[in-house]
Amino acid sequence: MADYILIRKTRNAASSAVHVLLNIVFGIGSVMVTALTGNPVMGLILVALSKWRVFAVRPRYIWTNFKANLIDFIVGISVVLLVYFFGLGTNDILIADIILAVFYCAWLILIKPLTSDNAILAQAMIAVFLGSSAATIASASADPIFLVISAFIIGYSAARHILVQENDENNVFSTLASGLIFAEIAWLCHTWMIVYSYSFIGIRIPQIAIILTVFTFIFSAVRRAIFRHEEEFKFSDVAAPIIFGVLIIGVILIWFSNPIFNI
Repeated sequence: MADYILIRKTRNAASSAVHVLLNIVFGIGSVMVTALTGNPVMGLILVALSKWRVFAVRPRYIWTNFKANLIDFIVGISVVLLVYFFGLGTNDILIADIILAVFYCAWLILIKPLTSDNAILAQAMIAVFLGSSAATIASASADPIFLVISAFIIGYSAARHILVQENDENNVFSTLASGLIFAEIAWLCHTWMIVYSYSFIGIRIPQIAIILTVFTFIFSAVRRAIFRHEEEFKFSDVAAPIIFGVLIIGVILIWFSNPIFNI
């Protein structure tokens, strides 16, 4: 019996090591193949192939699986697209590429498997920040509807990711409302799209990505307070995160709206 347990533990350790190694290879590979080829297609294909289990089920479960993995899809696709956009005009490896490769590996190995409330919120905020960043930069030469639709999907996915953790079975309205608010903010911001550029590392951060990430934090705090307190809910339960979020957005809009780079 002891020998069986030892063999079992050894196999589990070996399996975990292989899993970590494959994630590292995939994380670095999807970034580097995009940076070196100057084309996001191969990187996006790798992201799609990494999610083969989503589609390896009976047809009636595919849509459910797809919704459950939207956050991971958004992060993977956004990382590849950001590497592509940051490296336009060059096939060299930038500091930004290394940062994104390290982050993507950390996402796959350390962040994505976490299931605590704070981890779920962090995952949603990361997806919102990266997704809206990629969508904003991609929309520089596209029709505004592209950014609006992308923002709706990102908002819907983030809200669903947060509410499912709360076992909120009646989350359809909340998730759709979040998506619509994201879409409305994107539509309002599209006429004056500000992107902060840090050329020394090759990174560009859209202002709207910061605003939507802060909004995700506020949404999570408010919805969780309502869900937990129900009939005893009071504004004081959410006053601190709302005030904190509004102050951050106000500071960004008032003092940091002089763009380093303006789309």
